[in-house]
Amino acid sequence: MEGPPVSHLPPPQPPDTEGLPDADGPSAAARAASGGGRWSRARWPRVARGVAVATTVVAAVLLLAALSLPNRLDLLTPKAFLRLPAEGIVLAAVLLMLPGRARRVAAAVAGTGLGVLTLVKCLDMGSYSVLERPFDLVLDWILLDDAADYLRESFGRASEVLAVAGALLLVAAVLAVTTFATVRLADRMARRRPPAGRTTLVLAVAWVTCATFGLQLGGAPVASTLDAQLVDERVRAVRAGLADARVFRAESAVDAFAKTPPDRLLTGLRGKDVLFTFVESYGRTAIEDPAMARQVGAVLKEGSASLRAAGFDARSGWLRSPVLGAGSWMCHATLLSGLWIDNQQRYRNLVSGDRMTLNKYFRKTGAWRTVGVVPGVRRAWPEAGFFGLDRSYDSTHLGYHGPYFSWTPVPDQFTLEAFDHLEFGRRNRRPLMAEIVLASSHQPWAPLPRMIGWNDLGDGSVFGPIQKAGKDPAEVWKDTERIRAEYRASIEYSLRSLFGFMRRYADANTVLVFLGDHQPRPEVVAGSPRRDVPVTIVAHDPKVLDRVAGWGWTPGLKPAGDAPIWAMNQFRDRFLTAFGPRG
Repeated sequence: MEGPPVSHLPPPQPPDTEGLPDADGPSAAARAASGGGRWSRARWPRVARGVAVATTVVAAVLLLAALSLPNRLDLLTPKAFLRLPAEGIVLAAVLLMLPGRARRVAAAVAGTGLGVLTLVKCLDMGSYSVLERPFDLVLDWILLDDAADYLRESFGRASEVLAVAGALLLVAAVLAVTTFATVRLADRMARRRPPAGRTTLVLAVAWVTCATFGLQLGGAPVASTLDAQLVDERVRAVRAGLADARVFRAESAVDAFAKTPPDRLLTGLRGKDVLFTFVESYGRTAIEDPAMARQVGAVLKEGSASLRAAGFDARSGWLRSPVLGAGSWMCHATLLSGLWIDNQQRYRNLVSGDRMTLNKYFRKTGAWRTVGVVPGVRRAWPEAGFFGLDRSYDSTHLGYHGPYFSWTPVPDQFTLEAFDHLEFGRRNRRPLMAEIVLASSHQPWAPLPRMIGWNDLGDGSVFGPIQKAGKDPAEVWKDTERIRAEYRASIEYSLRSLFGFMRRYADANTVLVFLGDHQPRPEVVAGSPRRDVPVTIVAHDPKVLDRVAGWGWTPGLKPAGDAPIWAMNQFRDRFLTAFGPRG
């Protein structure tokens, strides 16, 4: 008995749906993979299928990387990407439930949003690297312009242009890639709804299991909600930033000395020259870090001995700076205004108001001429009027014709010599209240000037060979230990310049208040969370130091580890109180 005829044809195959229209319409990703015409897919089906699969895999990997990307460079390790991001699982579930057009719109919006969040993480990485805090989406945009200026002055115009071009390219690339990847995966899941749904369910169960049992990898939970937490933190920060202007106005309205008559201000300093000198990046690290303490301590010990031989004595303590790594102008404003200035919005509101600063109080008495020496300023500085300076000298008014040392326009030794020539050494003048900024210890700390004979300074041209023989900042910044070593050397130079000035020019009526503005960058502080900077009062007249005897400060130029720590904004009122009328 004959059976049914045997077929020698291959068994029927399921239709290949990759790249074909689904129920919601044609796939944009499939059209792209097929080169825009079905003839190409028909001619090279395996190649087209391989390209489509590879594109999908790459899209999935990129999205997982974006969702798992940390916002700090020190957390950027391979283990950081071995996470189950809850946001990705939720997004997959939502996209599976949406119909064609709504799904694509939602995918595009979600992809763009993920790109924006990725860029915020990149901004955080840069901000943490310099300021040890996340980027403030309300208040920090002005710092990008400052960063570009720093690159130009430190590494040249070409480096600035390349950095800006690279940043713009990164923005465009991140937004394009995350948007395309999300749309691609959304279309792929729509064509494979059953397996995509099962996969999403398995991932959700795995996430809940990991979260329930608290499973961790590399000290971080496997069940991740990094992006959701980041968004929540940023929403709170934006709200706080928007409300900060109102809070600052209330703080600015309080001034215990606003109604004090001029003849009752600063009576304990009448007839004295009072020099407030900021040493750039002179922080607690320079004094206490084991890799720096010996060398910097030797400079302080030598300075103490030489000043004591000239009849001076000193008291030292600590101030807690409002910033870390950068933002010197905010520190200067904090000390002088008695207000906590830790962001650019507060600084702008301060200088556009009428807050009384230490400079203004000195000028209000009529007993002092107020002067500012700000060699780091290269352009118009209208803030000089706000701070109450009778005269301000920027880098173009100090008579310096030597080379820049990377960012630093004028070496500290020349700055102090110029101050003596322009103001301090003049005959028949009124007492001075001077605000002096020493900038040679500003990053990148290469090349560095060195001390030369004071009589040899001339117009600064003598620094030309010193600058040429100095170290290349690009080479120094390849190694953290080199950075730390050059930072330490810069602090030594700045302190030697200051102590040399005091020995050479100060007299019995000179009072010096010198301090750091902020701690140096995170690379230099080696992970220390401290924001303390040293502050020292040097005086020849013992009656001056008697006024601060109750502060508990350490005798000498080096504050003890357990010396009092004040917030920097507290200094103004404590100073005015100590040197006001007694009884």
